[in-house]
Amino acid sequence: MTRPAVWISAALLLCVALVSAAWAGCRPGAAPGWSADERALLRSLSLASLGPLPADPSNRHADDPRAAALGHRLFFDTRFSGDGTVSCATCHLPARDFQDDRALAQGMGTTNRRTMPIAGTARSPWMFWDGRSDSQWSQALGPLESPVEHGGNRARYAHLVAEAYRAEYEAVFGALASLDGVPRDAGPVEHEAWRRAWERLPERRREDVSRIYANIGKAIAAYERTIAHAPSRFDRWVEAELAGRPHTAGSAMTRDEVAGLRLFIGKGSCINCHNGPLFTDDHFHNTGVPAASPALPADSGRATGVRQAVAAEFACTSRYSDAGADDCAELRFAVTEGEELVRAYKTPSLRNVAERAPYMHAGQLATLEAVVDHYARAPRPPAGHSELVPTQLSADERRQLVAFLRTLSGPLAAPPGHLATPPRR
Repeated sequence: MTRPAVWISAALLLCVALVSAAWAGCRPGAAPGWSADERALLRSLSLASLGPLPADPSNRHADDPRAAALGHRLFFDTRFSGDGTVSCATCHLPARDFQDDRALAQGMGTTNRRTMPIAGTARSPWMFWDGRSDSQWSQALGPLESPVEHGGNRARYAHLVAEAYRAEYEAVFGALASLDGVPRDAGPVEHEAWRRAWERLPERRREDVSRIYANIGKAIAAYERTIAHAPSRFDRWVEAELAGRPHTAGSAMTRDEVAGLRLFIGKGSCINCHNGPLFTDDHFHNTGVPAASPALPADSGRATGVRQAVAAEFACTSRYSDAGADDCAELRFAVTEGEELVRAYKTPSLRNVAERAPYMHAGQLATLEAVVDHYARAPRPPAGHSELVPTQLSADERRQLVAFLRTLSGPLAAPPGHLATPPRR
């Protein structure tokens, strides 16, 4: 072959390579290569990067299947309420990602905040929008005595356990304390007659009832720890992309979705707070979210929540906790003062975010599009100091961000039967 012919062949090969590369860039979902740092970020966002479920030192029964089975039944039992109509599943609906699609949760009354989903919360050091509980079992107890949620009291619940769940309870927690002399309704609650009945009880009796009450929370927490996220289309896309494999129908992402992902980890700065496999840093941020209805009381967010957590009756450091002297670091070293806590709310996971409108702590924003617009505008907060700065995003970029967020929708993972209502005894 003559030298000119070699040059022509080389030129043809180069043209073929360039055309192939251009064609690859035009395929749906195709994109220029990812840098090493970007690949590391993609890997960190995948569920495949999720490590083992951390232990809960405050609940020695957290991973006992018998406790989870009991908690499953308690979670769905409407008898654990003041009027027999409200269960945990009333607001935390398994078919709706364990939330209720309402701006404000509705139990025996209307609450001041949005129902938060449950999947993956066993990995979080704080519960509720303001972090006023430091464990799943502590979180489960607050609504049970809230007059606008379950509206009951701990003596009633203790009697119900003794009557309907004694065998299951004692298999996990040991012999149930005697409830002789304990009235049917008594507890440190707003209801005046119930509170007075509680105050008349001897300290030892109050301690026995509160111990049963704490164990109710620990059983419910054991059940909630079994609820996790299963891979979404985004996770399958990451797996194929990082392995260099072709994308199938179940792992393909469109050009707009990939562009939205690049905005999410880049220009949009979303990853600053929504990071890791659950797309949350589990911290609290003031992002200028507008106040809810004027009819609702003022809400200072974490500024109030952290003080409630430290002083909580059922905290990690309480007598009802199973934690040791060296545990509970999150609570012991929690920051309790500072302007950054004012109207700071917990970063929610973005897993299944497209399935659970409305958004923010009191459902102030109706759609994902409105959420993206809010973060791009970075409005002044009603109080405190917002961490946001305005971001110039075009209409196409905002649409692409929303398109990416929809790829995070996926099923929940749980042991067989745990997403269904158990038969009532």
